[in-house]
Amino acid sequence: MDLEIFNWLLSPQGQALLAELAERPLREGDTLREMERLRQRVSPEQARAALELALLRRRASAKFPAAERLYFTREALEQASAAPVAAHRATRLAPRGHVADLGCGMGGDTLALAMAGARVTAVEREPLRLAMARANAEALGLSERIDWRLSDLSVAAPPRADALFSDPGRRAGGQRRFHVENYDPPLSRVLAWRERNPALAVKVAPGIDLAALPADAEVEFVSLDGELKEAVIWCGPLAQVARRASLLRTEANGQVATCTLRAGYGAVLPTAPLAEPDAFLYEPDPAVIRAGLVTDLALQLEAAQLDPTIAYLTAPTCVATPFARAWRVLEWFPFSLKRLRARLRELGAGPVTVKKRGSPLDSDALARRLSGPGTRPLVVTLTQVRGRPAALLCDPPVPPTPIDEKRRFQ
Repeated sequence: MDLEIFNWLLSPQGQALLAELAERPLREGDTLREMERLRQRVSPEQARAALELALLRRRASAKFPAAERLYFTREALEQASAAPVAAHRATRLAPRGHVADLGCGMGGDTLALAMAGARVTAVEREPLRLAMARANAEALGLSERIDWRLSDLSVAAPPRADALFSDPGRRAGGQRRFHVENYDPPLSRVLAWRERNPALAVKVAPGIDLAALPADAEVEFVSLDGELKEAVIWCGPLAQVARRASLLRTEANGQVATCTLRAGYGAVLPTAPLAEPDAFLYEPDPAVIRAGLVTDLALQLEAAQLDPTIAYLTAPTCVATPFARAWRVLEWFPFSLKRLRARLRELGAGPVTVKKRGSPLDSDALARRLSGPGTRPLVVTLTQVRGRPAALLCDPPVPPTPIDEKRRFQ
């Protein structure tokens, strides 16, 4: 899609076609048939752009609550943060007042910042993406809070603002860029903007090498509904602690609740005791694991680690926590496939779920082989106990804990 075709999508004819497509039960496999139908009325380029956007809007509904009114390219949508994650980040940036969104893409973070009350300068080097971001702001009634600037930040300096936010490009031609110096702009250039404004936040891939990050910055790992989504580097006055795990959870009422585990600067990494599996098994949230806060959580839960290199915890009682999932342990033993099969039959196993940490086995294939004709659902956890392979037989997971609620299960 080019800028001319995009402007056509904004025209009455383009809008009518998008409204029509929104009512059709489109799937990716319907592309050829729909293209033939649409080309009887519009050009092939117009038909392709309208159909692509209609399909992207369906996909984007998992990230954006108003996706049916927004505009995307495939690559911009893939990099954009889900709306709850962008809103969480905006709550820390918006109080600064004027925030520059550097490389705004289709505008997901610009919209979140404006919704949080910030005045935003949105900077983008690609005219099409800037036009999409502008159209998205107009669709949500946020244009008055945003100034738009076409600028190439690989050569130009960022604008003056009270805080800077950057989400450097990590994709090219549909491929991910993993090394920070292959980002666009490279991370070193983004971090150099601190000389102009130390209040800088940078979104990076959650698997980033922590050795590549500034020693005096805060690193926050963010998960949404148990899935690790991103990491953010907070610099200068925006930094509050050394490491932070922020868990966002969509509640039954549709609201998103947040809880945070953090470690301060200079904090000595705590050690947790080691123990064989007790009555309950904990698996920390991936944001907690990635932030290196497993032992901090163990002390909070009065739990022990099964192995010093593996993020499984165990305790005689279950303290309800939003930072980990929990399972009641029925029994455990050194790993033996023959013994495992026999015990599952004796327990009347029906569907079996296999979880693993520190095991080379294929969990999905093993689950199919272990599931039996019984009615009792069971969970098999394959891991290491003090460096030796072990199997834990567990009941299904304890129900999730509402954030801020604490209780104990015996």
